[in-house]
Amino acid sequence: MSQKAVYIYAKWQVKEGKLDTVLYLMKEVAEKSSKEEGNLFYNLHQSQQDENTLILFEGYTDKDAVEIHRNSEYFKNLVLEKIVPLLESREVIVMDKIL
Repeated sequence: MSQKAVYIYAKWQVKEGKLDTVLYLMKEVAEKSSKEEGNLFYNLHQSQQDENTLILFEGYTDKDAVEIHRNSEYFKNLVLEKIVPLLESREVIVMDKIL
């Protein structure tokens, strides 16, 4: 049985004055995430209307690859411990491609 790819959309609203720090930390997160075995892509986007709004779009080969990503030491250290406290809000949607 083959599992299908999983896609993640995350919208981050960065606290005022914290954008440079978040972007600096995200360089390492993006580099490490892109090298994970089950990663298909890892893209970070910035809103044209509000520079403090960041959108992450990630693709993984399957649910197991997502779990490996979320349980990695760098994810826990950089994203959960260092970046999340610098955010006003964080919305994460896990998706399946249907078309």
